[in-house]
Amino acid sequence: MTESDEVYSQGHAQSVVRSQHWRTVDNSAPHLAAELRPGQSVLDVGCGPGTITVDLARRVAPGGVIGLDAVESVLAQGRDNAADLDNVEFRCGDAYTLDFPDDSFDVVHAHQVLLHLTDPVAALREMLRVTRPGGVVAVRDCDYSGAIWWPADDRLERWREVYQAVARAGGTEPDAGRRIISWAHAAGAVDVTPSASIWCHSSPDERAWWGGMWAERILDSRIAGRALEGGHATREDLAAISAAWSEWAQHPDGWFSIPHGEALCRVTE
Repeated sequence: MTESDEVYSQGHAQSVVRSQHWRTVDNSAPHLAAELRPGQSVLDVGCGPGTITVDLARRVAPGGVIGLDAVESVLAQGRDNAADLDNVEFRCGDAYTLDFPDDSFDVVHAHQVLLHLTDPVAALREMLRVTRPGGVVAVRDCDYSGAIWWPADDRLERWREVYQAVARAGGTEPDAGRRIISWAHAAGAVDVTPSASIWCHSSPDERAWWGGMWAERILDSRIAGRALEGGHATREDLAAISAAWSEWAQHPDGWFSIPHGEALCRVTE
């Protein structure tokens, strides 16, 4: 199976891609930041609209960065975001069969990619293959069972149930964060430095953005279609979940956080 044969559970609806535009090295790759140096070559696997890719390119210039994604339409947004840079390019590609020779990059990065793949170990093995000795593979994935919020709301518990059911029905693992080390070891990584960090959304602006995004996403993205088709939720369920997110976004005490497992896999001789 190639990556393009698989179905990205969240799809590329506007509500999904819009949330990805917020991501940077600081908020989505903190474990990698200290490893970045001018002149490095970087591959960003599963780059989406490329905001992390662009940040990587600025940090390693004049080194070159390639953003790779399986969907051409989202790569067009990456090219727009990188319009002022001359050291970054975007290509369509497959995480399972990276079209690069062995030892091609100093850094290979993947954010929120492994949890959407049916064979994350195979993808990690490819990332290790194209990384030079002394270089690093940096991965980070969230863990949905670890998400917490306030105020308590059974409808948001239902959101998590539906999300996890849809993901697992597609053969992917939504609680990827806690499995990062085991997947890295299974892929053959020997020198693995694990860590964890969280996203926290609790200010009025953060609540409006995160809650509004999920209120829309649970109704109009691929998640909604797969939830209905698979019998994981009814339209009434999804409407109730959407309303819960809208209410949470407006609550002055609203809090949401979700943990991420991270790993730096240093490639040895």
